[in-house]
Amino acid sequence: MKILDILRSGAVTVSCELFPPKQGAELEKAKTLVEEIAALSPSFISVTYGAGGRSGGHTIELAKQAQNAGVPALAHVTCVGAQRSDVLTTLDNLRAQGIENILALRGDMPSDGEISADGYYRHASELMAEIRDYGGFCVGGACYPEGHPESQTLWEDIDHLKEKVDSGCSFLTTQMFFDNTILYNYMFRLMKSGITVPVVAGIMPVTNGKQIARICKLSGTALPPRFRAIVDKFGADPAAMNQAGLAYATEQIIDLIANGVRNIHIYTMNKPYIAGGIMHNLSEIIK
Repeated sequence: MKILDILRSGAVTVSCELFPPKQGAELEKAKTLVEEIAALSPSFISVTYGAGGRSGGHTIELAKQAQNAGVPALAHVTCVGAQRSDVLTTLDNLRAQGIENILALRGDMPSDGEISADGYYRHASELMAEIRDYGGFCVGGACYPEGHPESQTLWEDIDHLKEKVDSGCSFLTTQMFFDNTILYNYMFRLMKSGITVPVVAGIMPVTNGKQIARICKLSGTALPPRFRAIVDKFGADPAAMNQAGLAYATEQIIDLIANGVRNIHIYTMNKPYIAGGIMHNLSEIIK
């Protein structure tokens, strides 16, 4: 089933993301995670391309596992530094496995900031155009409510987002955010810029206080004072931080749904209990 059809169904959707293992020996454990998350009946399961874009084969395998469990899969594909033949082979493999949804991403830049001379793609919009011309896939992209770290201004970032939509991107998933006002303002800017494709709000429940500083530094995500207070108070107590993080994420999602945001995406960090806890908290709201 195409993700766009799910997002346009009019129902509240809650999807989940997981990432494939770095080592092949961990693949069976990852398949178990897929089964556990699929048992929660999310609207779809998103599978990342793995660290450094080196786990494409596992991405396809886990996406297929999700679909075998009865849940539509969204497979990530990255392109930075990739040759065109590699991307076309990936598309062939996805089609052969019956996977029809792709989240098309540039991927992380090399540490030196330079793309190899044989790299065919420079931007996600180029990958999206390639997939559009290949045909048969529903293509999604990423967006950044607080602006992409490499953009000078939020409006510049939105201009690049319009290029993605013009290149075949039919829905967007946001980077994590912890202040819903940021998303509401961003949605207004998108509407003002003529971007009308569905937007899926990405929520990351933070259950480990030590991780949050590194995550926010990498993504450029701001922490509101209210959330900082939670981390300061409970960050050293794993059980308390887990409970507080799930409660904060649940409250975020309830506020989003109450204000008309109908599509929610949970960054699970490969922890089924996170998705399960939130789905339980929302059971009457999303039924």
